[in-house]
Amino acid sequence: MSIYSEEISTNSSWPVEATRRMNRMYRRQRHIYDGTRRYYLFGRDRMIANLGANAGADVLEIGCGTGRNLVLAARLHPDVRFFGIDISTEMLTSAISVISRRGLTKRIRVAHGDGTSFNPQALFGIAQFDHVMVSYSLSMIPDWRRVLQAAASGLKPGGRLHIVDFGNQERLPGFARTLLKGWLALFDVTPRDELERELLAMVKRTNADLKFDRPFRGYAQYAVLTLPPKAA
Repeated sequence: MSIYSEEISTNSSWPVEATRRMNRMYRRQRHIYDGTRRYYLFGRDRMIANLGANAGADVLEIGCGTGRNLVLAARLHPDVRFFGIDISTEMLTSAISVISRRGLTKRIRVAHGDGTSFNPQALFGIAQFDHVMVSYSLSMIPDWRRVLQAAASGLKPGGRLHIVDFGNQERLPGFARTLLKGWLALFDVTPRDELERELLAMVKRTNADLKFDRPFRGYAQYAVLTLPPKAA
């Protein structure tokens, strides 16, 4: 049983249906999630390696799942604080367990939250973050554009938004694209083909800097959006 089950049933402010749907999907999968996803969630380690967080920085992951990315990032950045939110309390149960086993409870905190609308001050006592990571979550969230908006709003001036997710696989053979997209659809996963366009629109609105790549022959999309620093 999830340690959050009572909270879900009594707190009507949470997006209950989304939580229940994700919990049904991951109630059993969470036990094998990290062992299986390593074979097709490409680019996550690149995102972590290129995080570039300075000592004392605060980093949030939206859709932190089992906590795998947070734990790896915390090991690489021992002087950085990490935070994570996820809509699935089943996944958060796994995250809390792995964070505790790795002895990282003082440096990693996770909470039940909706990536499209969350209050970091209420959840963690922090108004904004130096970095926000979103790894293979946008393709599972119907209102993914609101996630981008929420993530950008949660960044400090000069902060960076790091994204990796499924791409359009435009340089893969046609049969491979068809099979992959059909398989992803079974799990309600939809590659966001308009991600670069949406990020470029954010660049125009905020004067941010964008680095965008489609590695692995378009299998993945990789982006780093850097907000302009605070005006002097």
